[in-house]
Amino acid sequence: MTERMHTTMESHPDVLEMRERFVLAERAAATQRGQAIEAMALITGLYMAASPWIAGFNGFTTLAVNNLIAGIAYALLMSGFGHAYERTHARAWAAALIGVWMIIAPWVVAGNVATTRTIISNIVVGAVGLILALVAGVAASKTDRRTDQAAGIRR
Repeated sequence: MTERMHTTMESHPDVLEMRERFVLAERAAATQRGQAIEAMALITGLYMAASPWIAGFNGFTTLAVNNLIAGIAYALLMSGFGHAYERTHARAWAAALIGVWMIIAPWVVAGNVATTRTIISNIVVGAVGLILALVAGVAASKTDRRTDQAAGIRR
């Protein structure tokens, strides 16, 4: 019978790299910029979800449901920004796609829903969501590069 070797986290070969990644991620998430992006993104996602009722086009059921689902998805994707700052660039790019979708949704969603109210609301919130997601993606990729440089990884 072989003897099992029990190891602790301190003996893990990559413990220094993992600690460095954690420190960089925490430092980046603690910045005012990271916190501001997360807060604005959460508010944007909530507005996306509630926009049919706020802007008064909840009678267009297809667009109202579209905005509700897209807003919830956007808020969920961007809400973890501060907690997992270094791993958010993939989620930020998905959120950017939701921003683009919000911009084109009044013309793509089934039914005649392209009114002045729906177009203005969706374009403004989609553009804000897109910009916030792009800023989050760029900021997160900078943190990834710094972490990779500290670990000696070239991309």
